[in-house]
Amino acid sequence: MASILVVEDDLALSAGLCFELDSCGYLTVAAYTCQKARQLLRRDTFDLMLLDVNLPDGNGFDLCREARAMRPDLPILFLTAHDLEQDVLTGFDLGAQDYVTKPFHMKILLRRVDVAIRRGSRDASQPALCWSDGFLVLDFGSLTAVRGGEKLAITPNEYKLLRVFTENAGRIITRQSLLERLWDQDGHFIDDHTLTVTVNRLRAKIEDESHAYIKTVRGMGYIFTGDRT
Repeated sequence: MASILVVEDDLALSAGLCFELDSCGYLTVAAYTCQKARQLLRRDTFDLMLLDVNLPDGNGFDLCREARAMRPDLPILFLTAHDLEQDVLTGFDLGAQDYVTKPFHMKILLRRVDVAIRRGSRDASQPALCWSDGFLVLDFGSLTAVRGGEKLAITPNEYKLLRVFTENAGRIITRQSLLERLWDQDGHFIDDHTLTVTVNRLRAKIEDESHAYIKTVRGMGYIFTGDRT
């Protein structure tokens, strides 16, 4: 039985949504505030989150960022009166599976919920393609990277580097090993100088004063020091 977290501050709408979803065989849990949703996300596992944008103690977009950091594989479906094009694009940029605007037809919403959950289950059966420590969120499946809630522009070679680093966190990776895995857009292997430039550019994108991830081991290579949460 799939479980759904319904984050909606309109009590009547929340009760109606939970009733309809429960009637279709889902198990629903209601949260009316960001604070309650955070507590539930830390404590329980859900197959989908229905999320409003306007909430009494915060913004649904911000909560989406936090949820993606805590549970990178959790499908999120926005359900909101915000129907401006930029709001819809923001929702998808944050990694939402779908964006439904109010008012809506319940049968259509139920179909979208079913699709989102089935898609999430299919993705969950595949090898994990995400890495997150709450500040840096990397999705190697969709090739997206977010630092402190801000989406980053990462090149293909930088994603390759990040994949190698995160899969070997805490272990020294030699420069030669990295050189053998990286190549330019024409399919040519890169040289030692280009590797240095690429690593430094990647550091500038993913690190700040409080978050350092890539440590140079002089004469050997690099070590990724980030801890997955």
